[in-house]
Amino acid sequence: MANFFTSKQITTIIVSVAVIFVVLGVLTIVIDADDDGKKSENYSENTNDNDDGSESGGYKFDIKSEGVDDEEPSKDADEVKVKEPMESDPYQELDELIGLESVKEEVRSLANYVKVQKQREKQGLKNPKLSYHLVFTGSPGTGKTTVARIVARIYKDLGILKKGHLVETDRSGLIGQYVGQTAPRVNQMCDSALNGVLFIDEAYALTQGGKQDYGDEAVATLLKRMEDDRDRLVVIVAGYTDEMKDFINTNPGLQSRFNRYINFPDYTAAELYDIFLMYLRKNQYNISSEGAAFLKQQLNDVVEHKDHNFGNARYVRNLFEKAIQCQANRLSKEKNNSAEDLTLLKLEDLRKAFAK
Repeated sequence: MANFFTSKQITTIIVSVAVIFVVLGVLTIVIDADDDGKKSENYSENTNDNDDGSESGGYKFDIKSEGVDDEEPSKDADEVKVKEPMESDPYQELDELIGLESVKEEVRSLANYVKVQKQREKQGLKNPKLSYHLVFTGSPGTGKTTVARIVARIYKDLGILKKGHLVETDRSGLIGQYVGQTAPRVNQMCDSALNGVLFIDEAYALTQGGKQDYGDEAVATLLKRMEDDRDRLVVIVAGYTDEMKDFINTNPGLQSRFNRYINFPDYTAAELYDIFLMYLRKNQYNISSEGAAFLKQQLNDVVEHKDHNFGNARYVRNLFEKAIQCQANRLSKEKNNSAEDLTLLKLEDLRKAFAK
């Protein structure tokens, strides 16, 4: 080789070969890293869509649209209800609600205030800073979710929100079980509610988990999104009156953003009776005169002795379902039931329903 190459040329060849091997090694590392990155990216896409990316103990996060019949979710699944904007007149829907006169007045007053402020804005006049976020207080089953959906549609009609849909969730839909899960869950929930309303039921539960809980992280993330998306996101929090006041007072950020309260009173016995009749009409049932008299008497007694956890309209809905089940058990023993038989709830059906 000494006859063909000088020592300088040999050195150059050796260095060149070494450089080639180094380059090939670097390329191999880059390709392997890229493959790992794609695998990681694919994993991230899957976990962000279905859970919070926790490799150990992650759990499903399902956002379900209202009106779709789905299979029973797994025990570790958190259901989130998405209610599309109502197509009917929201003010008519509001007026047709049974009872809740003070709530109707508050909602109309809010709508009137926003209308006037919009008119002032068109005239170039100054407007005080207005928060559209709301606190709904009251017992379960008093129509808070229904009114929240009506408010979402009213906000859309007033130009506050572009879509006006409602995303309903609670503590289980916002707080993760492990470190790093909570903030992504809250952000995903807020993303699904953009241009609409995020409705958080029993919101006070967010801060009742103790020191080892991630409730404070959920609240902090929610407040940041409310500020960052203040023109696209309205949040309504709901729950028992005293618990909600304590919840709002736990954080100055909550106090500054939630300054309008609407209280939902419990239904009277007469209103609960009207709600039961509403379920009858909607489902093509009738009730005998004896059954109606018994129903009124029992509802009066139930309201008189109700406790803090009384379910109001939920109680009546459950009672209605029990009554038609009792009717079905009675009719199953007969043959050739007429249409009247199939639609009539009798006294014995109501007696057995209240006894359950």
